[in-house]
Amino acid sequence: MEKKPVLLAVDDDPQVLGAIDRDLRSEFRRDYRVLRASSGAEALATLHELKARNEPLALILADQRMPEMEGVEFLEQARRIYPDAKRVLLTAYADTEAAIRAINNARLDHYLMKPWDPPQELLFPTLHDLLAAWQAQYKPRFQGLRLIGFQWSPLSHELKDFLAGYMAAYQWLDFETNPEAKILLGSTGFTAQELPVVVFEDGTALSRPERGAVAARMGLASTASQDLYDVVVIGAGPSGLASAVYGASEGLKTLIVERQSPGGQAGTSSRIENYLGFPTGLSGAELAHRAWSQAVRLGAEMLAPRK
Repeated sequence: MEKKPVLLAVDDDPQVLGAIDRDLRSEFRRDYRVLRASSGAEALATLHELKARNEPLALILADQRMPEMEGVEFLEQARRIYPDAKRVLLTAYADTEAAIRAINNARLDHYLMKPWDPPQELLFPTLHDLLAAWQAQYKPRFQGLRLIGFQWSPLSHELKDFLAGYMAAYQWLDFETNPEAKILLGSTGFTAQELPVVVFEDGTALSRPERGAVAARMGLASTASQDLYDVVVIGAGPSGLASAVYGASEGLKTLIVERQSPGGQAGTSSRIENYLGFPTGLSGAELAHRAWSQAVRLGAEMLAPRK
């Protein structure tokens, strides 16, 4: 399920923050999720957390006069984390000149005068226009596992091959060429020296992980559920998977143990043209996945990656 985009309100005055929160929820809660922060530092921490969880941010509404970090300074830093989010500054009349300068310096999208009563006339129309512009250019982010690494890193390629072998949907982010990779890595707390890093859908991350740790997070079994089996197949290549299918289909308690990923050498083939029953051919990964699914459906159990 696609996560609702976030609207973030930032103000150090509890009464003003409560009013912003109330007005935003009353008008936009159907399509957006409203979050609030009472300082620039707290808001930046929220942005990093949202980035780590791969959640979309549509708009930031920040007050100019806040202690420790003014609204303009906060919006400049926020732009580095979420460059496409719309940025709105709340100002008093005396801060109008600073707000106008911020349109250029902080790439501000708009500034609003306080108070904004009634919101139906002084707040909502502007925000609707900005959100419509954001929606027009918004591309939903990839939802799932992401892998940050270097192009020539052997461990990065081992993890890519492992994920591809299980047909796991993942996004590859090259640290040297993809700006998003640096932002995402910063939100995990790891450094470039600790790459590759696997970031899971819930925002948690592992640095230079063993394949078994990734497999466990993917829901793959690493320990046998029973003490005794009729048939144990070592290796989940085409012949091993076929043996598991035949054994399980005859009612035998069948266990497959695979040290890497199903399919063996055939699983790495881009196209297999001479496999019985597939006159138009199929990829090695598809063949392995079909056979694995068939074996499991018939009752076989698979442990991977295990020696």
